[in-house]
Amino acid sequence: MKLVDFNLVKENDAVTASVRVVFEDSGHPDKTVYIKTLPEFAQGFGVNPDAFLVGCLLPALHLGEERIFIEEAVCPFLKEGIGVAMKILSHWTHGRYTPIRVEAQTRNQINGPETPRAGMVMSGGMDSLAALRLNHINYPDGHPARVKDSFFLHGFDIGGVVARGMKFHVFDRAVDAISRITDDAGTTLIPVYTNIRHLCDERELWLKSFFGAVLAAMAHSFSGRVNMMFIGSSYDIPNLHPCGSHPLLDPEYSSYGMRLRHRDYELSRLEKIKIVSQWDTAFQNFRVCLANVPDQLNCGKCEKCVRTMTELTALGLLHKTSAFESDEVKPEDISKFDITIRVRPPFYHPMIPLLRQQGRDDLAATIENLLEKGK
Repeated sequence: MKLVDFNLVKENDAVTASVRVVFEDSGHPDKTVYIKTLPEFAQGFGVNPDAFLVGCLLPALHLGEERIFIEEAVCPFLKEGIGVAMKILSHWTHGRYTPIRVEAQTRNQINGPETPRAGMVMSGGMDSLAALRLNHINYPDGHPARVKDSFFLHGFDIGGVVARGMKFHVFDRAVDAISRITDDAGTTLIPVYTNIRHLCDERELWLKSFFGAVLAAMAHSFSGRVNMMFIGSSYDIPNLHPCGSHPLLDPEYSSYGMRLRHRDYELSRLEKIKIVSQWDTAFQNFRVCLANVPDQLNCGKCEKCVRTMTELTALGLLHKTSAFESDEVKPEDISKFDITIRVRPPFYHPMIPLLRQQGRDDLAATIENLLEKGK
């Protein structure tokens, strides 16, 4: 794989950093990959070779490319970290992803803002909202690690899978809801758009290896604005496993001027929900749904929605949020899903005693039966 023709284009409605990806060994056609944002957020945004090295790494490994050649210089700190990341991925995949050559010159200058500034990946879900809340509790005003910018990415779950369409209207609706949260927090919400996932949007690749690298690529594109990017954890310490975003993997995508921190993996999902529930603006406007339906922020029917509604029921909180149209979960809502796949059981096991405490033996028994059946 070669990364060539780096380009930055400024237009009235967008500022776009791009590179041409040339596949050398896998037979795929060339593809122009981009990361872009709105003109009002262009200061500190640029075409950073570090971003595209990180973003294209996993497709190169997955599709069998023998090297990545980059015609622009990259940070040696990142180049070193990429080598570590490939060793981790090789171990996780039992050698399926063999480390490949990274052919790139290294630079001696540091990409970074004049004044230290922190950002956070923001999806509007429980992980990122709890991370933002705790950051603002733990870091006082004036501390350089207190988050000032929240980055929401199109091309991640919304617009990430080619076959499902770009769904810009769904993204815009989510921006409206998340803006209410970030405005309340006093942070700037920055919409970002990318097609990096379209290099290879196979689901297993995305979930087990790829999605953290795309978040890192976004971060590096804003290395002139922020020098630290927080990424909320997907799982807690007892349930860590090979995953696209992981406390072993994410930090290795850092450059010397852009530090990536995977945070809050000491907290369980239920603990995060409790934290968000104490922040009313976030609790009324959170977004957990992955169905991305055209008429609702949260559909209330997909597995992620039903799981979250059940967690809220277990905590006695579902009736206190307007994020879902319904404030009732029934056994049949849960039983239509296989809750034993893709590391779902760790989310469901802790709910059982709490549901019984809430008098919802029906939901607790349903979960127990489904988990036992899936063994």
